[in-house]
Amino acid sequence: MASCCCCFLLVALVVFFSGAAVAQMPGFVSLDCGGSANYTDELGLVWTGDAGWFPSGETATIAVPSERRTQYSTVRYFPAASSSSKHCYTLPVRERTRYLVRATFLYGNLDRSSSGGGVFPEFDLYLGPTRWSTIVIYDESKVVTREAVVLATARDLSVCLASASASFISTLELRPLNGSLYYTDYEASAFLALAARINFGAPSADPVRYPDDPYDRIWESDLLRRPNYLVDVAPGTTNVSTDRPVAAAASERPPQKVMRTAVVGTLGELTYRLDLPGFPGAGWAFSYLAEIEDFVVPETRKFKLFIPGLPEVSKPTVDVGENAPGKYRLYEPGFFNITLPFLLSFAFRKTNDSSKGPILNAFEIYKYVHIDLGSPDAPVMASLASRYPSAMEGGDPCIPLPWSWVRCTSSAASSAEPRVISINLSGKNLTGTVPPELGALPCLAEIALANNMLTGPIPDLSGSSNLSIIHLENNQLTGNVPSYFGSLPKLSELYLQNNKLSGSIPRALLSRSIVFNYSGNMYLGMGKQEKKHVIIIISALLGASLLLAAVLCCYMLTRKTVKKDSSSPQGPDDDDFTNKNKVVPAQKKLQNPSTQTHEIATETAHPYRLSDLEVATNNFASRIGSGGFGIVYYGKLSDGKEIAVKVPTNDSYQGKKQFTNEVSLLSRIHHRNLVTFLGYCHEDGRNILVYEFMHNGTLKEHLHGRDKHISWIKRLEIAEDAAKGIEYLHTGCTPSIIHRDIKTSNILLDKQMRAKVSDFGLSKLAAEESHASTNVRGTLGYLDPQYYISQQLTEKSDMYSFGIILLELISGRPPISTMSFGEHFRNIGPWAKFYYESGDIEAIIDPSISSTAGGGYQDVQSIWKIAEAAVRCIDAEPRKRPGMPEVVKEIQDAMALETATWEEAAASRCPLLFSPAAASVRSGGTMRSHDMVMDNLLLMDDDDSTSFSGSATKFKYPELR
Repeated sequence: MASCCCCFLLVALVVFFSGAAVAQMPGFVSLDCGGSANYTDELGLVWTGDAGWFPSGETATIAVPSERRTQYSTVRYFPAASSSSKHCYTLPVRERTRYLVRATFLYGNLDRSSSGGGVFPEFDLYLGPTRWSTIVIYDESKVVTREAVVLATARDLSVCLASASASFISTLELRPLNGSLYYTDYEASAFLALAARINFGAPSADPVRYPDDPYDRIWESDLLRRPNYLVDVAPGTTNVSTDRPVAAAASERPPQKVMRTAVVGTLGELTYRLDLPGFPGAGWAFSYLAEIEDFVVPETRKFKLFIPGLPEVSKPTVDVGENAPGKYRLYEPGFFNITLPFLLSFAFRKTNDSSKGPILNAFEIYKYVHIDLGSPDAPVMASLASRYPSAMEGGDPCIPLPWSWVRCTSSAASSAEPRVISINLSGKNLTGTVPPELGALPCLAEIALANNMLTGPIPDLSGSSNLSIIHLENNQLTGNVPSYFGSLPKLSELYLQNNKLSGSIPRALLSRSIVFNYSGNMYLGMGKQEKKHVIIIISALLGASLLLAAVLCCYMLTRKTVKKDSSSPQGPDDDDFTNKNKVVPAQKKLQNPSTQTHEIATETAHPYRLSDLEVATNNFASRIGSGGFGIVYYGKLSDGKEIAVKVPTNDSYQGKKQFTNEVSLLSRIHHRNLVTFLGYCHEDGRNILVYEFMHNGTLKEHLHGRDKHISWIKRLEIAEDAAKGIEYLHTGCTPSIIHRDIKTSNILLDKQMRAKVSDFGLSKLAAEESHASTNVRGTLGYLDPQYYISQQLTEKSDMYSFGIILLELISGRPPISTMSFGEHFRNIGPWAKFYYESGDIEAIIDPSISSTAGGGYQDVQSIWKIAEAAVRCIDAEPRKRPGMPEVVKEIQDAMALETATWEEAAASRCPLLFSPAAASVRSGGTMRSHDMVMDNLLLMDDDDSTSFSGSATKFKYPELR
């Protein structure tokens, strides 16, 4: 690491002196990721290509018509197939200095200029071991920016990208901050992540940054237009400006160009609404005010801040002229620690004794991000890695993901900090000595340094008392075998062969019953007693191995004979779910009843007798549901367990395939949010499935049935449960599983109204759908239009269906209707999207969960959050849809909003006020092509079956639209 830092510092010095003409602040680092040249941009900032010191990853040249800056013509990207899932930049810093760290991401045409795969990547950004943000690309032509203010506690700072899929980065910037503007009492335990930094009254949409701001902070213009950004502007809001300088006491305050402009509420108030990325949570928020209007003494400007749900912020009265004091002087009221919502609405309103409306020049809002200390082994591992440049990967050795040659304990499994338990640097052509740092890792259990060119003696490793396996073979080690090996309590395997060790083997080591290989060391010996002892041990081990081999051979021969007598030849079945299952043994094609029963019984599914099910269901008397596959009956087993028994009405080949699919799948997957599969019955040619009984029926019945009501918080809990079940299918199974028929009738509710996903008859492995499928399946209203058009099935098709369910939870309306959505819409997606993008969220809220209804929402921001997630899920472009882990987090954030608001309301006994107005319209309600596809689907023949199966070319009335 020392050599790397020296090289980088040399580059930084060259950069600094080459940019001295434009007076760039000392310590600026501007990395053009993927670039190879050094240059000075039009602002006077000196950029350095990262090619000389970042060896991993690949580079690509991209093009975006609207972006001309050189640093955005290249990216460094890391394909999904990359050997490591964590990629870190390590930047040199000064200890106890605050830095502004900025990372930017411009996707452009990366998927066409490289092997990006045509799908927007989604990945996490880390500062050291601390998760900073999730990077989600919505628009390939827009730069995504993340900024943070952090106090450096060491001599380097790591910025890491972590993802199981692809990731990329465009630029990385480091700006030292002098003074104490961003000092907080919490900076040792939390850094500041930027949510908003706005210049009000700006003359154009261009941001203000270096050289106007010597620290290169980017002040966004209030004229910038994007969804949910500074909307709900009060009438009478006007811009004011001045050419006179504004006095500020400290150098880190806003630059003159920002403070010389402002907005004024000429009618008595300033109001705005905007999203705060990363919130809700604790934050740092300050406004910057200066009196830049001329008026005479009788006139005054006094006002208060109002934020819904935060009455304490309205107590102070702001008088800029008095507080500054005087005109053209900076006054900066704010909060070092304030809890803010995700959707912030605020207002400045003049007091009754004020003759002038409020004024606002600028503000900044940051979110506190708790610092994860990472692994306690990090300093030792950094020292070890510095010995071998090829092993340096940067960041924490364990968090968020371990280095490629390291294994750690899981921090997720417990509250304990992750520790290094295994190091594997075998075959890396390492030179030098065995690193003594290996003896300072108390939880280290395995060392693998074989097949290198290490020299010198074996160091003292006794401090790593947990060592179990040590591989030091095939090196050039010299000296004696250390005596402490004999006292390591957990040592079970020791490999020292083919070195240049000498002397005698410690007697304590030979007395241990361990696997020990020291052959090939010419000058290493032992006494006669030790030789005799070793021969006895080796003979015993050899005898035991031969006996074990004989037992295994007998078992395999017996098993082969049994399978030969009971199995029939396997026929091809391209659509059989289990034929392609990489996780479990392949299931044979059903040939006859006896064969089928034998094959399925080899799995974990329990076989039931038909007679037992007839008794349990009173001869299938109590019908509780039905679907495309068959009829579901209630039953109770002899032990009192209540069950749901699904009996197919379809005896066709397709029906048998669905039965086989569901049995083979459900017998292998288990999750609290998936309906528990108890077993099956195959007798007399009948294929019957047995599940746990869900007492409260389907979500569809509760949303759309008569006299049924679910509170908003309960709807959120149901959404979270269902999302977690689907998340398990998408991310917890290898290969992932696509449900293919997610709908409210397939979400069942137990006694406690907790939700579980059911009905896996149409499910497919993601690996099976790498090519086009001719059998498009799903349910009208929930079927992904892009899946229907392209016949390419991915997890994003499930995301579309789940987005429809979220809209049902908000609106209480069915997915398709000729009556519920007015004359312009026939399905819920485009209807809800139109009102969401118009800012009229109230138009789609189910009246039974309105703020005035019992069980209604307490904070409309939770509705906005779910609506936003739903609209993203049903995006016309599948690659822009979020993954299920992200949606789970959005639902949990919405639940946190509701829970917090309930607690506040109970404590204050006061009503909470919120009055959102129309947001800027992004699409003007124009119906997209995928909405028209849904309309055409509604015109197709439908025999009242719950499921749809067809090809993408069969419209009943294709001339419509």
